[in-house]
Amino acid sequence: MKSYMVSRYASLDAYTPGEQPQDMEYIKLNTNESPFPPSPKVTAAISGEEIEKLKLYSDPEGKELRDAVAKYFGFKRENVLLGNGSDEILAFAFFAFCAGEECIFPDISYGFYPVYAQLVGANATEAPLDENFSVDVNDYIGASKTVIIANPNAPTGKALPLSDIEKIVASNPDNVVLIDEAYVDFGGESAISLVHKYENLIVCRTFSKSRSLAGARLGFAVASEGLIADMNRVKYSLNPYNINRLTLLAGKASIEDDEYFLKNVKQIIDNRKYTVSELEKRGFDVLPSSANFVFAKKNGKSGLDLYLELKKRGVLIRRFGKDRIKDYLRITIGTKTQMCKFFEKLDEII
Repeated sequence: MKSYMVSRYASLDAYTPGEQPQDMEYIKLNTNESPFPPSPKVTAAISGEEIEKLKLYSDPEGKELRDAVAKYFGFKRENVLLGNGSDEILAFAFFAFCAGEECIFPDISYGFYPVYAQLVGANATEAPLDENFSVDVNDYIGASKTVIIANPNAPTGKALPLSDIEKIVASNPDNVVLIDEAYVDFGGESAISLVHKYENLIVCRTFSKSRSLAGARLGFAVASEGLIADMNRVKYSLNPYNINRLTLLAGKASIEDDEYFLKNVKQIIDNRKYTVSELEKRGFDVLPSSANFVFAKKNGKSGLDLYLELKKRGVLIRRFGKDRIKDYLRITIGTKTQMCKFFEKLDEII
């Protein structure tokens, strides 16, 4: 049939989310969700009375949640922006700082970066990871263009030290540097403290992974007041009521339950150590991970074949098609029971 899409989007290569098949019950180790439920305080916050209030619009400023996030990290409300998932924060940033301009990000990283760059008409440079699948800091020092780096990176799980992040931020004073910290709670060094020092830094975070709220769709950015104001102009031009009432409540309850959050993070880190050890026993090469997943391959085994055989057996993992990483598997860290089941099925194959 005839296409009515405007020509500039006709060749848009859209992001492919992790699959969510419904044909059978799977052990889901493919989309980096938490295996644990949200904090009990989240359940308590979403009462019947609050559900009845869904007839009313949510607070477009998200004042109470922004105050809670600001307090947690030591900032003011004006330093915090809320997004419908961290993906929306990234979208606001690409529209505000990359549209028609130059930007740079790693060639193997979060798949949304090149999509957003194409969407806003940015002139994007994809800097190759080095031979060890690490971000090469030298590609970004003095880049004189908007810098976007996931730290820890995805799908590799590798993280840069805070000292390297600061070098990048300090060397690009006339350009925005966005550090995407979706996985930082699992072992990386957060750059949020640097926001006090550098007005060109945006740190993007999510409630989806470590705080078990992937289905609630909630992310946030911490940055200078000026950068937050710039992204707010985009937000109010696209979607002013971007966070629903129940998600605002869930986010506030979650960030106020640090004990539950820390307990779950520790369990995932412990399960990651177990997973790495068991993979290495089976002859897998595993990249060092600071995330809630590992990136691994077994020499002599096709990544596609392993992915398909595991799926047949009710275990979902993630595989990517780029030549350099086509035999690597990204395996989300689940509960100990889930990981034992994963290895049971893997052993049937190998």
